[in-house]
Amino acid sequence: MASTLAKRPLRAAIIGAGMSGILAGIKLREAGIAFTIYEKAARAGGTWRENRYPGIACDVPSHHYCYSFAPNPEWSQRFSPGPEILAYFEQVAVTHEIDSRIRFNEEVVSAVYGGGEWRIKTARGHEETVDIVLCATGFLHHPVLPNIPGRDKFTGDAFHSARWDESVMLAGRRVGIIGTGSTAMQIVPAIVDTAAKVTMFQRTAQWVLPLPNVAYTEEEKAQFRAEPDSMTKLYATWLERFQNTISRAVVGDALEMSRLEAGCRENLEHNVHDPVLRAKLTPDYKVGCKRLIMSDIFYPAIQRPNAELVTSGIERIEPHGVRDREGNLHELDVLVYATGFNGHAFMRPMQVLGVEGKRLDDTWAQSNLTHRSMSVPGFPNFFMLVGPYSPIGNFSVILISELQLNYLQQLLAPLQRGDCRAIAPTFEATNAFLSELRGAMGNTVWATGCKSWYLDKTGSPEMWPFTFERFRDDMSRPRFEEYDLIH
Repeated sequence: MASTLAKRPLRAAIIGAGMSGILAGIKLREAGIAFTIYEKAARAGGTWRENRYPGIACDVPSHHYCYSFAPNPEWSQRFSPGPEILAYFEQVAVTHEIDSRIRFNEEVVSAVYGGGEWRIKTARGHEETVDIVLCATGFLHHPVLPNIPGRDKFTGDAFHSARWDESVMLAGRRVGIIGTGSTAMQIVPAIVDTAAKVTMFQRTAQWVLPLPNVAYTEEEKAQFRAEPDSMTKLYATWLERFQNTISRAVVGDALEMSRLEAGCRENLEHNVHDPVLRAKLTPDYKVGCKRLIMSDIFYPAIQRPNAELVTSGIERIEPHGVRDREGNLHELDVLVYATGFNGHAFMRPMQVLGVEGKRLDDTWAQSNLTHRSMSVPGFPNFFMLVGPYSPIGNFSVILISELQLNYLQQLLAPLQRGDCRAIAPTFEATNAFLSELRGAMGNTVWATGCKSWYLDKTGSPEMWPFTFERFRDDMSRPRFEEYDLIH
């Protein structure tokens, strides 16, 4: 039946100017949709803007951790440092003229749906009415501080790793690091040569895969510039490796899991020489249950004479250091909380009100109810990139965003044609999607018993439990029978 709605230009609000927000701007412009990007900070870059700690790097190879349409011949290393990645995203924004569409220092505090439109309001009082809200807020931007007695009593310098105080000198000082995730394992090798002592407080050991971070020579970079296809091939090579190894292992491929386990155990046994320290660094859970660490420099660093691994637990923080549960006081000058993020907050604390004033916080009170990781029933024309249940393990999240945007561009086509005013997933389709995911989660490594930031408040993994190929297929085209088209 022919549409009774007039074809009209669409306008979108993109929330966040990190990797996904910049990408969303590029793809919406290609689709002919006007947009404004709202960014709470004074600079683009997302997590790469927030995190500036020593040693920061991506744990996905740089020639794969990039937009597929914007290869970069200038990467200095296989796993390039954070400042290079931040500069890359900012340059892509400039090259594609996205930077001029960003409203910096404009934190969106509310998005309210009514009459087929969304009214956006920022903390500075700016308001705008748009057809579409696209949340590109990411999931690693709400730092978590540990609930340790006496945390406010420490008299030295103390800060979260994502709020690194660059005015604090570490040379010749005693530095404590609480945490043993990717961040902590990057910081220790970066500071151990200059600090007087580095004390790492470990609650849980981590599995480490020793991928070397080789530097690219000037000759190699010159070849990348002269032959862009060589970067395309390298991108595909790393995609194939991750797709057919780690991403298969974590969702139930026994052969790939055995290979992964063997690589991690060999790394530990061959490169940690003290049996007591080796025992402390040996996890008691399956490889991949927590995010796998990629490093060939952490084990050498933690074995340095001025490095100490404390595994007895923390009793409290005192004015001059950290007292462990065996009663020992570890005197410190600097205390770093490498304690991660709330990976389930997404766009919150932004207030989102959908049909009939329904609060997203209420809809998500028990768990993050989403359809295909991108939309929520009762919230028309409201979409997320890298939302709940996206594949966010040891994989390039950029590729995930690109596939989701390909799906979204197709999903928005009826709106652009004037076939409908709004689109939202049905509750039936959403429940069926989540039921299938949860039914498959028991086959994954994340359901084997460890505690990690992958788990939501109910203790369930908020991950993608199928193969990458399945995700790519699901994102290839929308199934419009799963949606309500609102006229």
